[in-house]
Amino acid sequence: MSSVYAKRREQLLNWMQPDSVAVIFSATEKSRNADNDYPFRQNSSFYYLTGFNEPSSALVLLSSEKQFILFNRSHDPEKEIWTGRRVGQKGALELYGADEAFAIEEFNTRLPALLTNKKVLYYSLGLERQDDEKILNAIEHVRGQVRTGVTAPDMIHSLTTQLGEMRLFKDAFEIEQMQKSADIAAQAHIQAMQQCRAGMYEYELEAVMHAAFLKQGARSPAYPFIVGGGENGCILHYTENNALLNDGELVLIDAGAEYQSYASDITRTFPINGCFSNEQRAIYELVLNAQLAAIDIIKPGILWNTVHETAVAVLTQGLVELGLLQGDVAQLIEDKTYRRFYMHNTGHWLGLDVHDAGAYKINAQWRELQVGMMLTVEPGLYIAAHSEGVDPKWWNIGVRIEDDVLVTAQGHRVLSHAVPKSIADIEKIMAV
Repeated sequence: MSSVYAKRREQLLNWMQPDSVAVIFSATEKSRNADNDYPFRQNSSFYYLTGFNEPSSALVLLSSEKQFILFNRSHDPEKEIWTGRRVGQKGALELYGADEAFAIEEFNTRLPALLTNKKVLYYSLGLERQDDEKILNAIEHVRGQVRTGVTAPDMIHSLTTQLGEMRLFKDAFEIEQMQKSADIAAQAHIQAMQQCRAGMYEYELEAVMHAAFLKQGARSPAYPFIVGGGENGCILHYTENNALLNDGELVLIDAGAEYQSYASDITRTFPINGCFSNEQRAIYELVLNAQLAAIDIIKPGILWNTVHETAVAVLTQGLVELGLLQGDVAQLIEDKTYRRFYMHNTGHWLGLDVHDAGAYKINAQWRELQVGMMLTVEPGLYIAAHSEGVDPKWWNIGVRIEDDVLVTAQGHRVLSHAVPKSIADIEKIMAV
């Protein structure tokens, strides 16, 4: 396992300039209230390079020496009784492949020596003020010794772009973890469909899904559950999840699992009573057709924004045919009139973060899809109540369909294919 992370560090070290140093801090524990902390979630880039999942740590890479130094918490038997075991410095060497390991309390005193006579420091300023202060104090300390003949880095470069580019292309290990995450979420969505009944509350479906996550080894969702029934399905990031599920309405569930720190991101919309009405069916089929068309074109060489444009073309044409928009389809697209009912993009990168690292444009141009990229495809339509000029029969119909798609040499692979999304399949599984 450690070889996966070692390969990533090697790639970053080879990219760094000679006589340079890179510093990345772990996430810190965050207080929730009184004596309670929020569940700890590691900094994604730190985890990407180390696989190390403890707080109060720092990674240092030295380019010329090809060296990996880890600063982490020392063993403390008394504290470990209360808050759990620690890896310690010996574990950092033996289990995580560090060339050297020191107690995190030594970071401030050792960092100036590590920066001495280095030309470039790679560090992303502005993420955590206390970390920025440690870095700037160390540079100031080295500069204070200039009369002894030493130099401090005269350039600080952010690591955000380079790490984003690395994380954008998933290796075999990451694809395996993300497939597992998608499989877990798929089973949870299926169970929600099977157990949904009018008269339940949104949070009851959330509970069904969360239990399915836990039983399959995903200790948390990748993001807050979105369970929106009826009018709440027209709120893009609705998370209250406390309303009654009414007979005759749709429910939209946007929920992905986090497995081994990797995210899935899946959305399904289905009728609470298990049977689509004519209007719900029309909107749902339109969104599904847009999604299938967008997924179908995914392959290496396709521009990122072409996926969105494909979905928009299908949705706009369908909205005109249903009478929800009037006018020339091309002009409606150019004027973005469709955004009245479809106001977000069709996808995003997916990985350690649900909206994962990586640029969408290169030199101000939409980038081409390449093998190893992972993206979501999630068109939707949201027709809120009292929409001006819209027949009330369409009100409160909110539909989004989202899947996780890997770009492959042959075209693409849908990781979340196990979740039913045709009307026939949804109604069949809900009738069980």
